[in-house]
Amino acid sequence: MADINRELRDFLRQARSQVDPEQAGLPPDNRVRRVPGLRREEVALLAGVSSDYYARLEQGRPIAPSPGVVDALCRALNLDSAGRAYLEQLTGVRAAPSRQRSHSVQRLRPGLRQLIDAFDGEPALVLGRRSDVLAANRMAKALFADFDKIPPRQRNYARWILLSEKARSLFVDWEDQARAAVESLRLEVSRDPDDQATTALIAELRGQSSDFDHWWSQHRVHQRTHGFKRLHHQLVGELTVQYETLTLPGDPDTSLYVYTTQPESPSKRALDLLVSWTLAGTEAPRPHPSGPTHEPD
Repeated sequence: MADINRELRDFLRQARSQVDPEQAGLPPDNRVRRVPGLRREEVALLAGVSSDYYARLEQGRPIAPSPGVVDALCRALNLDSAGRAYLEQLTGVRAAPSRQRSHSVQRLRPGLRQLIDAFDGEPALVLGRRSDVLAANRMAKALFADFDKIPPRQRNYARWILLSEKARSLFVDWEDQARAAVESLRLEVSRDPDDQATTALIAELRGQSSDFDHWWSQHRVHQRTHGFKRLHHQLVGELTVQYETLTLPGDPDTSLYVYTTQPESPSKRALDLLVSWTLAGTEAPRPHPSGPTHEPD
């Protein structure tokens, strides 16, 4: 409980520091702002609660705000859907889903592995709790990394993108992608704060990656559902892939990521080239010379 209270305290402080007072509709005043964002009393004013109540909430006191108060805070702090879900979980307004399985090893259904293997021309990944890589099809291994060669206990997407030099050189927008992985992991932690494997992963990443430690301390949350990744692949050069995330019905701990490219685009041609090499199983072509291929996202 103490950890949750501290997390709530830090999250509220970080959230209000990101809100522009003018955009929040507050009238200008002549007081000097020593820190960016809203003051405590301004959050309280916008949320319709007393300054003392909000101060105690932000101090991490054991307070159970009502759903109406949490909704008002979400609006005052201009939280997106991921931030709202995170605040609701921290305050107990939204009960975290049952995670009785979270302390056991996740097993991938054979049918799901057959499904991603059927995507011969499209990379596909299956991620589990704390972004563990449960499966990758042939194209995902060719595009990203052969996760099967990584020791099972280290087979984690966040760990790979933060600690692997290959990942850092692969992603043109590495900082954006790595930060999104950190923020997604923080949202995951709120659902099962007592999971020892997650706690160990965070400790490892904080100890080995200054980037992770910096972003983790910012208490930002993000839920990846779709988007783009810009890559510079050593064999086929630069390409942009679009991803869609599918959470499986009846199995909220498992997500399917499928990556595609725009038809008739340079990225499509690059991916097709990688497909032809992967399916042929012949000697790999020479690494692609550096040089950007510009393409709208």
